[in-house]
Amino acid sequence: MNTVRIEKKAELGDVIITLPASKSIANRALIIDALSGGHSTIENLSEARDTQTMKRLLNSGDHVLDVLDAGTTMRFLTAYLAVSEKSNVLTGTERMRQRPIKVLVEALLELGANISYLEDAGFPPIKIDAFGEQRSNRLQVRGDISSQYISALLMIAPTLPRGLTLELTGKVGSKPYIAMTLSVMESFGVKANWEDNWVEVPPQAYQPTHYYVEPDWSAASYWYSIAALSTGGDITLRDLKEVSLQGDSVIANLMKPLGVATTFTDEGAVLHRTKHVEHTSIDFTHCPDLAQTIAVVCAVKGITCEMTGLESLRIKETDRIAALQNELGKLGSKIVEDEGKWQLMPSNNPMDYQEITVKTYEDHRMAMAFGPLATHMDVSILDPAVVNKSYPGYWKDLQRASFNVQES
Repeated sequence: MNTVRIEKKAELGDVIITLPASKSIANRALIIDALSGGHSTIENLSEARDTQTMKRLLNSGDHVLDVLDAGTTMRFLTAYLAVSEKSNVLTGTERMRQRPIKVLVEALLELGANISYLEDAGFPPIKIDAFGEQRSNRLQVRGDISSQYISALLMIAPTLPRGLTLELTGKVGSKPYIAMTLSVMESFGVKANWEDNWVEVPPQAYQPTHYYVEPDWSAASYWYSIAALSTGGDITLRDLKEVSLQGDSVIANLMKPLGVATTFTDEGAVLHRTKHVEHTSIDFTHCPDLAQTIAVVCAVKGITCEMTGLESLRIKETDRIAALQNELGKLGSKIVEDEGKWQLMPSNNPMDYQEITVKTYEDHRMAMAFGPLATHMDVSILDPAVVNKSYPGYWKDLQRASFNVQES
């Protein structure tokens, strides 16, 4: 499947969608379960390729472990293997070998890990040998780097003989993901203390448990986009709850001024269309994965948007800022950077376009963020299989919502 073509469909009927499980929560639960001995029951495990890759590699006896394009899996496994008694090589796709891991590796080395680079310093592939004696129980880690580094260190912290205290220096980004990690740890019996920029985890033992993985709010964001851009019909996202571990649940608030209201019922979240503003300003520091979705909505609805907190998008599956600039440019929209702020300026006539072909840059979120354009024009998505990374059923769910989706 090299291309998916979605025919224009502006008006939707009522539709009920069952979202995939959160891969962010699932990946944390899998690592913690492994650290606790692997005797837990994890219910509603995500079918996302990243999560299935994590599960497979945790159960693998191979010396070389290939994470493919799964950044979370690379980072979490680096920390997990660092405190194990095994020797492994961690590698991935060409893009994964371009994504930095130096900050995490240096922190683990300071703790007493044995890790070496096999090619370029600071990047995978890496060789991880058995952990030595713990050299320190206090670390300074920049707070403005990927929260996955911080989460990786926190999850192994209770297994260290002397525990671990992390000082997060500077501005701390993606705080909800750190809070998510600590919450999942607590579900497995581990207590931590987070005050200001300090997180303290005493040495403790994880306890096996029964754990349920909630639906994925990141996946929900694409249906908010469809609700904002389409006409007619309510969208119900089954079992999606207002109270969530996931920082991306903020999409419900972010989309209010963009034209979508949310009602939470026993069945799930029901999305309704409302009026939208002409200008907005959004800080994505703690929810960077929502930036592409919201940028597309603003571009199509003619909403000028000032965006901040996009720095981490440079080191994702692709340079997401550049990818957005390229693809939204096809609709006559511009994203201009100025001293840490990005101004999205929509086309004066975004509705004039009849068809668009979207490159995905090996990035699942590019594919899913641009899919909702089919409410206004015919859309061809190149390399559509990238959605398997987090939401394998995305194209089928669009069909359930009455979009005509053709694969070729």
